[in-house]
Amino acid sequence: MSAIHLDSVTKRFGTHVAVNNLSLEVPEGSIYGFIGPNGSGKTTTIRMIMHILLPDSGRIRVLGRDDTRAARDDIGFLPEERGLYKKMQVRQLLRYYGGIKGKSNKALDPVIDEWLQRLGLTEWADKKIDALSKGMAQKVQFISAIVTKPRLVILDEPFSGLDPVNAQALKDAVLELRRQGLTVVFSTHDMSSAERLCDRIFMIFRGNKVLDGSLDDVQATYGHDTVRVRVAGGVAALSRMAGIESMNDHGNYQDLRIKGDPQAFLQELVRAGAVEHFEITKPSLHDIFVRIANPSNSIPETSLDCGVGGRGRRGQRP
Repeated sequence: MSAIHLDSVTKRFGTHVAVNNLSLEVPEGSIYGFIGPNGSGKTTTIRMIMHILLPDSGRIRVLGRDDTRAARDDIGFLPEERGLYKKMQVRQLLRYYGGIKGKSNKALDPVIDEWLQRLGLTEWADKKIDALSKGMAQKVQFISAIVTKPRLVILDEPFSGLDPVNAQALKDAVLELRRQGLTVVFSTHDMSSAERLCDRIFMIFRGNKVLDGSLDDVQATYGHDTVRVRVAGGVAALSRMAGIESMNDHGNYQDLRIKGDPQAFLQELVRAGAVEHFEITKPSLHDIFVRIANPSNSIPETSLDCGVGGRGRRGQRP
């Protein structure tokens, strides 16, 4: 059974189509990445899954239920806009959020203690929220989303604004949720985190699904025209080369999107000067995101949709 199933879902706000005929499956026990530029329809999709908004057409099933309201007690949600009661103590606050979903303090306290210890917050259990640093408060908000042991957790930009130490602590916590069998929907603009954490990646662009598959599937579809090079003369030398569609300059090397055969391009590089490094590589998720979401792009005619079970049909590159 899929944790989330959307079938031809559309949502409009006046004449604006925020989500257009969207279908997707989120496998149980997976970390499923939601990516897309601002205004693409990610938040609208999440709000429909949460039953905060209703679709204009189409069908949504969450945890096997057509009535998504009935599934809400089995969903933990970390919103992008954080909000905690600053004058409440940490344990008091977590008991309060768990109590809203019908859990007793007796049932909640062992879970609270486990996660406070895991995230290094045990000594802060009786401190007020306004005494915490931003990173500690964000970890408390994360615990509030999972304190009732939900089957599905939706995390909206969970690492935003965190220092590397706190970000790593939350990443480890997300992986622990998967080990415990929970399904995690992970909405982010941090492409490197999505690459490292997600089993599958879904991208929405202008309300339309343009990617849905494993990272390997996504990169294989976009990776036949990307090379990584380091040449004498650097960017200045490359700027004189024909056949380069785009360049991502990393300083010590450059990732190039090229036209034609990579081996023929290598021969041109050798004739032009010293080649210190050359490899055919897969584009990063960041590069794919930028390629699709470039403001000059139109909506792709078809999308990459590999299906829950693995590879499926492949769409055209925008």
